[in-house]
Amino acid sequence: MHLAVFGGSFDPPHNGHLALALFARELLCIDRIIISVSNNPFKERRVASDLYRLRMAALLSAEINLAGESSEVSTWELEQQQPRQPSYTVDLLRHIHALYPQERVTLLVGEDSYSEFSSWKEPEEIRALAAIAVFGRRLEGVPLPPAEARGPQNVRYIDFAAPVSSSDIRQLIGAGHSVAGLVPPSVLRYITRHNLYLEEPAT
Repeated sequence: MHLAVFGGSFDPPHNGHLALALFARELLCIDRIIISVSNNPFKERRVASDLYRLRMAALLSAEINLAGESSEVSTWELEQQQPRQPSYTVDLLRHIHALYPQERVTLLVGEDSYSEFSSWKEPEEIRALAAIAVFGRRLEGVPLPPAEARGPQNVRYIDFAAPVSSSDIRQLIGAGHSVAGLVPPSVLRYITRHNLYLEEPAT
């Protein structure tokens, strides 16, 4: 079985996350996508609570499963840490390997996050535990870097355009704009029901 680990703050999840998961599932022949809600140490300020982020990630997983049952949400990272403390990808991957010692594992990551990879906890161990699929937010006409500049052999760069981010979503909602079409409908209903991100300050 080929497992994919897709970690993030999901504050909130958006259509870029959904498209990436569906694209990765087909392109990489993934059998199961494990969505893990994290407290990313590179994103010091999380706006929605852990519970809200977890429930929105579950809605994202349900949207993925509409196109074929293949996704689940892991609460492990949040359960291991005190509230609002950082969680680390290497620890999550060790946990996944303990659960599925014989399975192939690929880590799904955006290029913006991967640009800080050398600062992650135990980056070489991460490469030993999983292949890495890096999804680049490429501008039209801008090529991928040459193969020799892309790092180790188990790191695969994938051209993927998703011109939306969670911070964009929060700022739009905070400014009173609609985000319909930028987040899955179920996530939008959840955000509206719980009045999330209404006071997101400009950054």
